[in-house]
Amino acid sequence: MNRIVVIGAGQAGASLVAKLRQSGFAGQITLLGAEPVPPYQRPPLSKAYLLGEMAQDRLFLRPESFYAEKDIDLRTNLHVDALDLATKTLRAGGEVIAYDALALTTGAQPRRLPALIGGALRNVHVVRNLADVTAMIPDFLPGRRVVIVGGGYIGLEAAAVAAKLGLDVTVLEMAPRILQRVAAPETSAAVRALHASHGVQILENTGLEQIEGDTQVEAVRLSDGTRRAADFVIAGIGVDPATALAEGAGLSVNNGIAVDCYGRTSDPHVWAAGDCASFPFRGMQMRLESVQNAIDQAELVAENMLGAAKAYEPVPWFWSDQYDLKLQIAGLNTGYDRVVVRQAEARSHWYFAGDRFLAVDALNDPRAFMVGKRLLEAGRSPDQGAVADPQTDLKTLLGA
Repeated sequence: MNRIVVIGAGQAGASLVAKLRQSGFAGQITLLGAEPVPPYQRPPLSKAYLLGEMAQDRLFLRPESFYAEKDIDLRTNLHVDALDLATKTLRAGGEVIAYDALALTTGAQPRRLPALIGGALRNVHVVRNLADVTAMIPDFLPGRRVVIVGGGYIGLEAAAVAAKLGLDVTVLEMAPRILQRVAAPETSAAVRALHASHGVQILENTGLEQIEGDTQVEAVRLSDGTRRAADFVIAGIGVDPATALAEGAGLSVNNGIAVDCYGRTSDPHVWAAGDCASFPFRGMQMRLESVQNAIDQAELVAENMLGAAKAYEPVPWFWSDQYDLKLQIAGLNTGYDRVVVRQAEARSHWYFAGDRFLAVDALNDPRAFMVGKRLLEAGRSPDQGAVADPQTDLKTLLGA
């Protein structure tokens, strides 16, 4: 194998090419990115970068010189038009590029509000990449009115930044509660109260009917029939995996680009990792949208491209920063039937299905997160009474 090409220069793509070199691959490596900048961190975009606390060059995962030093051919601002599996080539920018092995790390795309309800107006924003966030910075001025559609983590993080900067913030959530899809009512309640204490108005069971304005946002009409003046709108309504290139080439797609436990797609010469890839997990094709998954899966795929044959068996973990809250989540709570609330020095919510421990939400409680994560990695379930007892030293659960 002489040449590996990686399409997608985000966290997963950058991690994959670095791991290839670290693992001793001496052939050609080409990393293709659609954005005009080298690979960068996404989490600070909607926090430190939007707040003006981090310059653009500090977002970069590695100095541009790293790629030259490692003999990685990084090409930015380049859109890949088509992939031909039969000839093992791709077409990008009028050039045909051949590969011996290919990795797709194309990420995900934000869902946008329909143009029919005003989603195409000039200052309706999404939060995904550097260009998205840079475009909304001029709107983040004290006293301006922002309506955020979607009460998930992206929408709530944007709400926290807007409130800190002195904006008038309204969050719309169609579901009965914020974070309903990903968290227990106890976590939703804690996060809702936090936002209320900072003056954010959260409207649950409330949808967006129409964004009013000729060329830019002037007001919004809500599903309850009310109308609110607004200066701009942010859509935080989720993302979809970027699978168009894979689908066009005939690769199997199932909740993302379908891969086996090693990261290989339905074509033996093509691999996938990160937000775009779905992998076998607990009897289904799971897709994880997190920085840690992008890094871990990409690094494992790099090793497997070189013959390691290691199965991907993650213990998922995530985090969200809102005001002074660091919410850390270990595991997946799918199928839980009980939440054990622990209130000691800090607060944490532990998810169980019967006696089996599934996940923990740790609210400014790094010890609960660390212990929960280690228990999940070991496949162990703690005693629920001990978890709930504030006198229990959580570290003793690891030795129980």
